[in-house]
Amino acid sequence: MFHVLVIDDDEQMQFFLNEALRRQGYAVTLRKTAEEGLQVLKSDAADLVLLDIRLPGMSGLDAVEEILKIDPRVPIIMITAHGTRDSAIDAIRRGAYDYFTKPFRLEEMEIVIRRALDKRKLYFEIERLREELASAPARVGERGSRAMSEVMHLIERAAPTDSTVLILGESGVGKELVAEWIHERSARRHRPFVRLNCAAIPETLLESELFGYERGAFTGAQQRKPGKFELADGGTLLLDEIGDMTLATQAKILRVLQSRQVERVGGTTTVRVDVRIIASTNKDLLRSVRDGSFRDDLYFRLNVITLNVPALRERREEIRGSSITS
Repeated sequence: MFHVLVIDDDEQMQFFLNEALRRQGYAVTLRKTAEEGLQVLKSDAADLVLLDIRLPGMSGLDAVEEILKIDPRVPIIMITAHGTRDSAIDAIRRGAYDYFTKPFRLEEMEIVIRRALDKRKLYFEIERLREELASAPARVGERGSRAMSEVMHLIERAAPTDSTVLILGESGVGKELVAEWIHERSARRHRPFVRLNCAAIPETLLESELFGYERGAFTGAQQRKPGKFELADGGTLLLDEIGDMTLATQAKILRVLQSRQVERVGGTTTVRVDVRIIASTNKDLLRSVRDGSFRDDLYFRLNVITLNVPALRERREEIRGSSITS
């Protein structure tokens, strides 16, 4: 069972989150201050932290860095009733995984939480595989690393450029971690790395997630919210599982890549963005282009540098095979 730590001094919000998370099968710990939350993390690890920005004592923004000192890989989702573009970007720059403005849609929150927990689970699976490779005999390690050697070589070549990268591979092979490695080795490494799982978000929500929305754009849009393109300004945006995107949304992504401008849902003005795009998918995009489910012009925009990530089972087989022959 995943353990979620909620740090929020609003008792109504605590009650709402506690009920919603427990219905999803999560264990929940509630705290009202950052200081209390940090004490929990020092004695009892959490798989996810939901953190209000405005708290008595230490602010949520300052708490992000303290939380990551205790557990550098715990996903932190910021929650605030005082959302601004600057605070959203600042939270992500400091290491937060994502950002919500009250009031938010429960469906949207549940999707982001599942995605964050899936990433944490995948990270530990990758770490376990690395430990297996490191603990194997030298000859095994050489054979085990062969499957990833070409990928790592391409990462080192692609990272310093500003080219769009397309990462291909089955679900669960670590495509998101490869994207992070590219970002961390690029000139944009001190700017935000923002990710969006295109398959995990319903089509009705995807446009507002990508481009943001203005106050009053739809029911529940009580204030402006920046989209992922704006949050990633100056940095890198990972469009995970882009092969699941509809043709209508593909067309809008293409326009952004061509113009480097976005228009928020319900807005009338454009916002310039400077973003490097990394896209990933578990689908055969060329086949999707041929059958008409993926735009050929968008495919060629994305397919500047391609990385094929081998399946984890292929890397495990190398380890087993080498062990047998040693």
